[in-house]
Amino acid sequence: MSLIQKEMKSLTNELKLSNKSKEFLDNLRIYLFSSGKKSDEIDDIVEELEIHLHEAERNGKPIEKVIGKTPEAYMEMISDEMIIDYRTWIKYICLIIFGAFSVTIFMDLLEGNLNYSILEIVEDLIITAIFIATVFTGFKYMSKNNPSKKTQWFILFSIAILPIALFIGLMYVNRMIETPIIYFGHTGSLIIGIIAILFLIGMSYWAKTWILIILMALLALPDMILNQTSLQHETQLIVGQIITLGGTVIYLWIASKLEKSK
Repeated sequence: MSLIQKEMKSLTNELKLSNKSKEFLDNLRIYLFSSGKKSDEIDDIVEELEIHLHEAERNGKPIEKVIGKTPEAYMEMISDEMIIDYRTWIKYICLIIFGAFSVTIFMDLLEGNLNYSILEIVEDLIITAIFIATVFTGFKYMSKNNPSKKTQWFILFSIAILPIALFIGLMYVNRMIETPIIYFGHTGSLIIGIIAILFLIGMSYWAKTWILIILMALLALPDMILNQTSLQHETQLIVGQIITLGGTVIYLWIASKLEKSK
């Protein structure tokens, strides 16, 4: 980072903006990030725009006077002018996919040696791809259209419930369609499990968040407890998914409140 960029960043940290301007900048950042733009370029644009908005507010001018159009149109214009960072987003997508598989592997290890049908592997890849696409689409829509809080919660709930619904639906497809099964045995399962756990710990350290570790606990503990009950296996899966989803939402809500209180 150059000296000028450091000084600009230091200046923006001291600026006081209205809630409307802050919300616009947050939405712009999310929209550009969800559109696959480079993080450094997003930071530069937001920081420069923050200075202009501060000067405009001092002179009593609205946001539209600074950006020359509506916030929605401005977001689209900036996004169209920026290059998509394919390399970084391929890395992120791979991390998400491997992270999802690592959590699944860890959960399956609790039930014994690993074995997966070809159909299960394909289904997991499809569900993960759909989930990633809906997350980016949902966040782009919310940041651009700025819907009400109720609508935002509905969108987030729909995004979270979608993979669970797909999982439950495809669980019945597995019963109707038989494909070859890959058995990893005790040693193979142990090695894969250790790699998965190390990967999740490494990702948590890299991302500086415990969300994956907490997610593993939310996935493992309900199943371990429900396995001791007399509920049918399908019912255990559904109840376990609901508990996991609820716990994840509560964790994210608490984390959001703690972040805002800083």
